[in-house]
Amino acid sequence: MTTHTGTATRSTQDWQRADAAHFLHPFTDFQSLARKGSRIITRAEGIHLHDSEGHRILDAMSGLWCVNVGYGRQELVDAATRQMQELPFYNAFFQTATPPAIELAELLAQVTPRQFQHVFFAGSGSEGNDTVVRMVRRYWDLLGQPERQVIISRNNAYHGSTMAGASLGGMRGMHVQGGLPIPGIVHIEQPYWHALGRSQSREAFGLQAAGWLEARILEIGADKVAAFIGEPVQGAGGVIVPPDSYWPEIQRICDKYGILLVSDEVICGFGRTGHWFGCERFGTRPDLMTFAKGVTSGYVPLGGVMVGERIAKVLIEQGGEFSHGYTYSGHPVACAVALANIRLIQREGLVERVHGDSGPYLAQCFEALADHPLVGETQSCGMMGAVLLVKDKAGGEAFPEALEVGMVCRGHCFGNGLIMRAVGDRMIIAPPLVMTRAQIDEMMALIRRCLDLTWADVRRNGWA
Repeated sequence: MTTHTGTATRSTQDWQRADAAHFLHPFTDFQSLARKGSRIITRAEGIHLHDSEGHRILDAMSGLWCVNVGYGRQELVDAATRQMQELPFYNAFFQTATPPAIELAELLAQVTPRQFQHVFFAGSGSEGNDTVVRMVRRYWDLLGQPERQVIISRNNAYHGSTMAGASLGGMRGMHVQGGLPIPGIVHIEQPYWHALGRSQSREAFGLQAAGWLEARILEIGADKVAAFIGEPVQGAGGVIVPPDSYWPEIQRICDKYGILLVSDEVICGFGRTGHWFGCERFGTRPDLMTFAKGVTSGYVPLGGVMVGERIAKVLIEQGGEFSHGYTYSGHPVACAVALANIRLIQREGLVERVHGDSGPYLAQCFEALADHPLVGETQSCGMMGAVLLVKDKAGGEAFPEALEVGMVCRGHCFGNGLIMRAVGDRMIIAPPLVMTRAQIDEMMALIRRCLDLTWADVRRNGWA
């Protein structure tokens, strides 16, 4: 099949050859992809994608956790067009600002928790988390405590792929490449009940997992610890929803020792959890909050950090020059699209819809998957969900890692018109927030079909 882009007409094979010759993809085995050939996505509408072979695919991952309002929203296209015609770019250096950046800062102060009245713009979540490292250490330096350098994170967390972002994250596969983590970043274990706490109640395990933070603070010395960072729900780690007891105890520990709390809302922000931000769902009061993805629904790149007044006051009144920033901080086109996107979310009541209707319905549908012979656990939070594939339902025994059962299931998903991500043997989704109940039913039918096909493979191969 041939596809048209502008004046070019090219076949799938031609696109794949050019891709293999010139385009180095993120998180990819380049040789393997070149042998197989990329899937070429050519257009999209609503919750569906179309590839160069004419297949229609239900995007249960919102692109990469980001297309919250769905594809093809003309309001966002128009906002970008108007801004490009009027002022396509100017920077925020040299004591200069543009109206879209100022207006977006105002709107973000309105929709975020009340302790946030200031924002530092970046181009992505990774850049936002790099900013967090610089800002946290600058804050303690200005308070006369420069020895507070250590930032505590968690194993299996994801905070980006820049040097600082990947260091904050707890992905071992990233740390073995590039000499990571950088100094001053340490990790504790994640609050993953099914893997680490099944001998006790979820409530008890949540308190135990939070206690690992206090133990690490005492090991390092509270006077050396600057901050703790965490995703409200671990996204790329497998949609790991912590027990409800976890985050309130984390907040108590941070308060006890005067540690800054950073909520990485790159995935959880802008309605994904059924609240504007995940920290509101889990009852924390962060000092810093990283955002990206859903702020523009992925239509153009934008990220940043919401800065709580505890920190902003020190930076403004005592700080002098903060020697940090990006060419595209507050990019006027990105900010104009973000303004249109947030107003669309407000106008259509998407946060409220996820909280009161589609989120609970998705949870109900995911719970119904528990009867499947492959499924050892289901979890959901708002418009996120995970299904854990296990060898033995009764005992919770995992498949040998080498079998890559999750990848087998992912292959069936792609083959049946569904994008569902595999994180090990956890199959995860994060569909657009605009998804209706009927579309959830469509997605769930595809998920169950792919689980059935995977189960047939498991039995045929004698893996269970």
